[in-house]
Amino acid sequence: MPLLLIVLFIVVPIAELYVIIQVGQLIGVWPTLFLLLADALLGSWLVKHQGRGAWRRFNEALAARRFPGKEVADGVLIVIGGTLLLTPGFITDVFGFFLLIPPTRAISRGLLKRFTIGRFAVVGVGGPGPFTRPGAGPRPNGGGSRPSRDYDFDATAEEVPSDGNGGPQLPRTERD
Repeated sequence: MPLLLIVLFIVVPIAELYVIIQVGQLIGVWPTLFLLLADALLGSWLVKHQGRGAWRRFNEALAARRFPGKEVADGVLIVIGGTLLLTPGFITDVFGFFLLIPPTRAISRGLLKRFTIGRFAVVGVGGPGPFTRPGAGPRPNGGGSRPSRDYDFDATAEEVPSDGNGGPQLPRTERD
């Protein structure tokens, strides 16, 4: 982990400055600044366009009642790519564009999947937890796959008239 931090916060900025200086010496200061500005604008447009597409596919997956794993991974890669495009420099812009273009993002998603498979475990604990009320466990519901819960109900809402002081107008009782 310390090696990763050293690379991210020391090596990458030094490499970025070196590349910017070399490009500036090759094509000049103003064209270099224009090139940095142009790739930032193109990158921001690409982030907006790809982000909308990923959000649409995420909602379609939810509507189809399937797990949106691919869509979530795409969203994460788009956010990382956009962040890399926000940092000034050509090296991070190349990696940012790599994460934003759909064919190369699919390659990145495959690498991410290969890297993360088997590294995380989902653990479920049976029995009552610290926030479970006594007797609130699963109940038989006629063979259904989902247990009924006492807080699952349909209701309607209605407007409560105000008492003039900002609070709700309470019903009058016989004592009033």
